[in-house]
This record gives sequence, structure tokens and C-alpha cells, in this order.
Amino acid sequence: MAEFGIPILADKYPVTMDMWPVEDQRFNRIYPFYENLKQGRFTTTRCTKCGFISWPPRVLCPECYALDEMEWVDLPMRGTVLTFSEEIRGVPLGFDSPLIHAWIDFGENAPITRFLSRIANCPAGTLNEGDEVKLVVFDIPPHPIEVKKDVVMSERVFFAFEPVNK
Repeated sequence: MAEFGIPILADKYPVTMDMWPVEDQRFNRIYPFYENLKQGRFTTTRCTKCGFISWPPRVLCPECYALDEMEWVDLPMRGTVLTFSEEIRGVPLGFDSPLIHAWIDFGENAPITRFLSRIANCPAGTLNEGDEVKLVVFDIPPHPIEVKKDVVMSERVFFAFEPVNK
């Protein structure tokens, strides 16, 4: 049985600081992003009016303000680490040390050329600039959703990148 309130749930998962949105179609208009992640695809949106590619995915184009005129496009699933930071101490509640974030270069011909992301499955001191990384999708704790008089658990996923040669 889950323990409610502050500080945390059993798996060091902070309910009060949930960083991930409810991925259910009833609550989130960009839910296809999460459905694509579940299928192993890394996607974002492109405006069908002006061609602007947004990150994060959106329903409103930030360039021409077209509403609901977005289509889903695939992003690269591999890239190269440009630079990174490693947090060993002072890692936020709910995360294990080291907490690594990196600027990833997807290449000149990619829809988005550079991207800031978390690096997972990487021991401290082993990541280097120039290392190749790939997309990894992982489960996060499900979220209860009240549907009419029932409560259902919404299964959720999120992403990070990990070194190719781990």
C-alpha cells in the first residue's frame, strides 16, 4: 500500500514533486509524444502552416501561432555529447547519484540540432565529451486517475539518453 504525504513513496519517488505530466489523452493534448515513446520513437511537433519544429512538442506554433496545426516528426535517437555536468552530491530527492545532464549534438541535418537531456545508466566519471549516446525509455510510477466513479492507474514512461558503449 502506498504511503501518502510528504516525504516520499517507498521507491524514493516524490509525489509532491511529480516532474512528469499525466500522459492520459483526457488530460494532456500532447499525449501522442508519450505513446510514441512507448513504441520506441522520439518525436516532436512541426507546424503544417509554417514548418517550424518545436521542442518540447506543442499544440500551438510559437512561430506563427497556428492552433492545432501540428504534425508529429521523428527526432534522432542517437547523438554525440558536446558537454555535460555531473552532480554527485546534493542530488534532488527521487534521483540517484550521479545525476548527469548533457548537451547532445544530433547533427546539422536533424530537425533539432542540439538538445539538453539527462544521461542515465552511466557511472560517475565515465562519460566524456564526444561519447555517443542513444535514447532509452523507462517506466515511471503510474499515476491514479479518477474516471467517473472509478480510479484507474495511468501507466507512464519518460526518456533519457545513455552511453552507447556502457
